[in-house]
Amino acid sequence: MADSERRKRGVEMLNKVYCGDVPVIDEGLMPFADVMVEQLFGEIWTREALSLRDRRLVTMGIIAALGEREPFCIQVSSAVKNGELTPEQVREMLMHIAQYAGYPRAAGLIGPVEETLGKLDE
Repeated sequence: MADSERRKRGVEMLNKVYCGDVPVIDEGLMPFADVMVEQLFGEIWTREALSLRDRRLVTMGIIAALGEREPFCIQVSSAVKNGELTPEQVREMLMHIAQYAGYPRAAGLIGPVEETLGKLDE
């Protein structure tokens, strides 16, 4: 059974983090999504010890290290839309990621990131 207050906080934070671009799955349709909304967004992203930008940077670093292009680009889009990062900072981030996660990981993100940034300019 979902905690309605935690779910409400989670939905609000998910919409804030992703600028409303990631749809919230209706409660009860997918248990995985329910847990993600309540736990990840209702409990973790709402904690005050780190800013949203800090959490975004940590998240992006992990996603980049895993080589996940689509989730990384979702983060890029949201970070730029929310004013957390500029396109220049995103590009600099890839330079930094290459040093820690490897050039193949970072290089594989360059094309998708540039495409994402290009769409934001339109």
